[in-house]
Amino acid sequence: MKEIKFIKDLEKMIPCKKGIIKGIGDDTAVLPFTKDKYLLYASDMIVEDVHFKADDAPEKIGWKAVAVNISDIAAMAGVPKYVTVSAGLTKNKSLSYRKRIFNGIKKICDKFNVTIVGGDTCASEKMVIDVSIIGEVDKKKVVYRSGAKLGDIVFITGVLGYGKEKHLSFIPKLKESQVLSSKFKINSMMDISDGLYMDMTRLCAASKKGCLLYKDKIPVSRKPNSFDDACSYGEDFELLFTVGKIEAGKIEKYLSENNKIKVYNIGEILEEKHGLWMVERSGKKTKIKPKGYEHIKR
Repeated sequence: MKEIKFIKDLEKMIPCKKGIIKGIGDDTAVLPFTKDKYLLYASDMIVEDVHFKADDAPEKIGWKAVAVNISDIAAMAGVPKYVTVSAGLTKNKSLSYRKRIFNGIKKICDKFNVTIVGGDTCASEKMVIDVSIIGEVDKKKVVYRSGAKLGDIVFITGVLGYGKEKHLSFIPKLKESQVLSSKFKINSMMDISDGLYMDMTRLCAASKKGCLLYKDKIPVSRKPNSFDDACSYGEDFELLFTVGKIEAGKIEKYLSENNKIKVYNIGEILEEKHGLWMVERSGKKTKIKPKGYEHIKR
């Protein structure tokens, strides 16, 4: 949990100034914009040997660099609008290779109607691509990690465990985010980038709540070695969200009549004092430990 503690320490060191709606601690910053909308701002980088390998297809590297940022905007129920792209590229890469990276960037921007408005390039010992993204969200629709309420039902938008094979080509859950936020009252939401265990811990910590997850309700791929791998590897970029019980019923009714999106009911929100638990069909309960990818371990 070193990374979570580090971010908490930064929140204390850099408190929100007056007028800022949300600073450090969520998927994006939330800033004043217009009478009816907030501006969303985020910055996410991908680094060679951490998020991709040097021999991965350059188009896919470019795709992922933008996709992880669009996923952050989706997690706030927003719409992405503009990006800047800064790339540190190794000197041994050809001009053709570099163009292929930017072809991947352009491809996903075109798909999601995002405009590239600038950036920077420099030489680097390992490849690094840092994308900053600007989006917008209706003030009435914006969703934070910190909004989970006692008794909420926990949902995810897809099957876990595909991170290892699809992390370079995943489709950000923007459509799902827009459908959910336009039709239902979502209390809390974030994307699953570092594994369900880790990100459920983050959502509960932000909301000061506990949770009970039902193991047999969590959809996992057969690809990982185990259920734990599927819930801790990360890179799935599904949406994790909570709604009240009445809204949960509305969602399930809507999905029974429409096939635009798919979501899975995997648990419920408890009081913070109860902690985080996984329960099996037999009734056996296991405490959820925040296993997942950590960038800071010391």
